Amino acid sequence: MNRQGSKSAMPRSHCLLLVFFLLLTGCNKGTGGKGDSTEPTSYNRDPDVTSRVASVDTSGPQQLPGNQHKGAEARKPTYVGSDACIGCHRSQYAAWKNSHHDLAMQTADANSVLGNFEQAEFDYFGTLSRFYKKGEKFYVDTDGPTGELREYPIAYTFGVSPLQQYLIEFPGGRLQALSIAWDSRDKSEGGQRWFHLYPEEPVRHGDQLHWTGVNQNWNFMCADCHSTNLHKNYDLATDSYSTSWSDINVGCEACHGPGSKHIQWAKQLGADNIDNGLTIRYLGRKSSDWTMDWDTGIARRTSSHKSRLELGVCGQCHSRRSTSFPGRKPDQPLLDYFNLALLREPLYHADGQIKGEVFVYGSFVQSRMHAAGVTCGDCHKPHNLQLRASGNDLCAGCHMPARFDTAEHHLHATDSPGAQCINCHMPARTYMQVDARRDHSFRIPRPDLAKALGTPDVCTGCHRGETSEWAASILADRFGPPEEQHFGAALYAGRKGLPGAEAQLLRLITDESQPAIARATAVTMLPRYLSPKSAPILQAIAQGDNALLNLGLAQALEMVPGNIRPAFAIPLLYDNSRVVAALSANSLVGAPLETYPRDIRQQFDLALNHYRISETFNADRPESLTNLATMHWQEGNTQLAETMFKRALAKAPYYTPAYINLADLYRVSNREKEAEALLRRGLQQVTNPEPVQHSLGLCLVRQQRSHEAMEYLRKAAEGTDTSSRYIYVYAIALNSEGRTDSALAVLERGLQRFPNDGGIIRALASLYHQSGNDKKAQHYEALLNPSG
Repeated sequence: MNRQGSKSAMPRSHCLLLVFFLLLTGCNKGTGGKGDSTEPTSYNRDPDVTSRVASVDTSGPQQLPGNQHKGAEARKPTYVGSDACIGCHRSQYAAWKNSHHDLAMQTADANSVLGNFEQAEFDYFGTLSRFYKKGEKFYVDTDGPTGELREYPIAYTFGVSPLQQYLIEFPGGRLQALSIAWDSRDKSEGGQRWFHLYPEEPVRHGDQLHWTGVNQNWNFMCADCHSTNLHKNYDLATDSYSTSWSDINVGCEACHGPGSKHIQWAKQLGADNIDNGLTIRYLGRKSSDWTMDWDTGIARRTSSHKSRLELGVCGQCHSRRSTSFPGRKPDQPLLDYFNLALLREPLYHADGQIKGEVFVYGSFVQSRMHAAGVTCGDCHKPHNLQLRASGNDLCAGCHMPARFDTAEHHLHATDSPGAQCINCHMPARTYMQVDARRDHSFRIPRPDLAKALGTPDVCTGCHRGETSEWAASILADRFGPPEEQHFGAALYAGRKGLPGAEAQLLRLITDESQPAIARATAVTMLPRYLSPKSAPILQAIAQGDNALLNLGLAQALEMVPGNIRPAFAIPLLYDNSRVVAALSANSLVGAPLETYPRDIRQQFDLALNHYRISETFNADRPESLTNLATMHWQEGNTQLAETMFKRALAKAPYYTPAYINLADLYRVSNREKEAEALLRRGLQQVTNPEPVQHSLGLCLVRQQRSHEAMEYLRKAAEGTDTSSRYIYVYAIALNSEGRTDSALAVLERGLQRFPNDGGIIRALASLYHQSGNDKKAQHYEALLNPSG
């Protein structure tokens, strides 16, 4: 791996100290965490926060066009709006007009509303909503936050095809997205109807998916990708928004940056300004050529590094990510502002195929196309977003039709669906009930992986009566066995804890021919298997300059045992990405950094302040409120931490981590009765009760109410969403009561659910020794050390 990077310099003597004294001599396996308690103070902290959040420039005064600044602020380029571009860029403006970007969000009026508001009705599990007009205004009568039917005026339309949603204004500057949407497809395709985004079971008021709740809030969930120069402007003190934009839709400046200096340049004819007043120009793709390789039948790009610019610009919205730092301009690094979701569950299958709603970027950077220098504009026209060619003609620009658009290659009759490149190499998945989106990883079909990894098989997706073995046999006969080991095997082993997972992950991480996003995902898993063999690899990553690998390590730091975590986290404090540095600083809160040199402590303070700014910006979400609370607690401010936990629960009463963490705060404060009451309340609110049941069981154990405790520990261990940890704890509790046979039975069943789990296997070996069954004990000991 390349270790010659541009990362901000960390004193070499400090690096050596960390490597040799912390890493190599202190690398014992452990469960991690920031303390020695068996109950972690942080639960399920999700870097993706399940959504994409809005962008605001908090680095200085937030001003809309027309406001003038003095001094340096006045010299900054400002947003002028798309209408200012039409005078000189008529053809580009005409192409953009009525595109999905242009129509991304509009004021609700007769020209923008597509749905049927002529006294239309929609019945959703007995709740009858009505859509109607009063004069020129559009209204819906539907269930509000208390479940009662209320009249709401439609403020804005959201999107245009294949569906259109509607935004409704709420107090505090909130806009909420109605979950009843209009299917704007043609009637012949099943469209021209009202439908609900969650049709399988009723989503009632108070449900985390109800349209009036935080998960359907436009300001957080949607705004920055549907409007230009979006300022979320959330005020934590008042729990309100004053969100603003310069263009209500995705306008010219969303991709080209603020245009005031460009207009100034245009007015000064002949001005000597090579950038034309813009901070970013998309010349790389146009200036590089493609040359056909006649041996392979695939074109090669002569140069590709400059063409990457537009990928980062498209990726700021067409990716699954959360905003750590708002205010990104198109020319600025993507990972300095956004915390990108890697190929983790449940967003991606183990082989990288799309599963959740991931918005293209994470798929595309896995692809051979990306590795070869292909970028978004090679296939899509940037202004009207249409494809540059239709059908297989688009692929023929780089893939010689005489070799690839033939029955010998695609194995299907000409002009059949199977002969279309995208149906085999870009399978579609439907989101929001009607929105089919294609996987942009351009993968070679691997039915052999489908059986081994449980991943979708595009072949049997069409050939319903056949098996993956059948498809794999046909492909092997025609093309031979797969030439390469797919990264999916390593990620699957890492996810499932299979034997040899550490070695497979290490091979993937160090294989630079593999996609960086897959290698970074492997980095997030490696701390589960940390050993003296793998730890130096993580240390090398921390010292290196691979942006995605550094991000993966930063996302996983809290899984690293606290006694050696500084070896990996401290170098990342100096990373060029504020996201990486901030995550790393948070992982070190509570660590004894006073023994480290002053410059390290200063770097930690800087990065931790960035983390605080990031989470405060996102404090309209329960995840960030809980993260802030945890940070305040670890800093010793338990009163503020408790307040933040309670705010998280007030905002999202179903949010499990806030219950777990607040109950733990009560535990260390000797307030067990309050912890018990809190957890019992949580059981009435959360969707997946197992974590709360487990915590309540431990709470009752500490109160010496073991009979009650065992029932909750049992429920947690036997639940649908249990963990190997819950099974282990329940079994140990049974054994402590003298019920060793029952404990062994629980562990045996647990091993069926979590094969190769080291904790369960060690417990089995120990308890079988204790019960006198040395043969069984030796069997499980052998599983722990298969090479021995």
